[in-house]
Amino acid sequence: MKYTVDSWVFEHIPNVRFGIIVAKGLKNSPTTDEDSALLNEKETMLRQRIPSDQLKQHPDVALYREALQSAGINPNKFMNSVEAMSKRIVKGGSLPRINALVDLCNAVAIGEMVSLGAHDLRDIDSDLAVRLSEEGDCFLPFGETTFETVKPGELVFTSGNKIQTRQWLWRQSELGKITETSTDIFFQLVGFEGDHYEQLTNAMDAVIALIERRFGGDYQRFMLDEDHPSIEFD
Repeated sequence: MKYTVDSWVFEHIPNVRFGIIVAKGLKNSPTTDEDSALLNEKETMLRQRIPSDQLKQHPDVALYREALQSAGINPNKFMNSVEAMSKRIVKGGSLPRINALVDLCNAVAIGEMVSLGAHDLRDIDSDLAVRLSEEGDCFLPFGETTFETVKPGELVFTSGNKIQTRQWLWRQSELGKITETSTDIFFQLVGFEGDHYEQLTNAMDAVIALIERRFGGDYQRFMLDEDHPSIEFD
């Protein structure tokens, strides 16, 4: 299977980098008390680090907002996952506990301030791409059973003509949702060259550590940029 980032993305956001981990044979589980405590620790650290009235101006959040604007996406209307989770936390809330894999990945994401999406490969049967939407593309919203059409020209993450994430880093589909029975996972991390790049690689290392020490299984690791925009994986 292939994963490709369209040249349009690098033309408009030259500093963007995509970290990909393809993991097979994982053993997910319900969230344990230890898992929840780790996520709670990361939430507490985030509240201490970023005042709620300064979230949009935080350098890491600003990077994603600028990238979305460069892609023609309103960052206020279609808030990226890093900002959306952080906003909930710094305002005194907490992230919902879903299952061990999702919760521990969320801990990595807010700990490093890196966009991290996980997609169940059993729902994916076509090549993957980050590209502008085309005529015939469709999206299955979370919790729904009916696909909705998507107008051409929207930056999306897609498998064939089935969109996995709308508005690039905004809303994931019901297709690919991680459950306790998920075993084969496609992890897509998005970061930026410069100071943020270390956080991206740290987040990738942390996900791999989870695979090796917590969930088992095998994995492949890739980094994509404008000179290496496509990969093939098993």
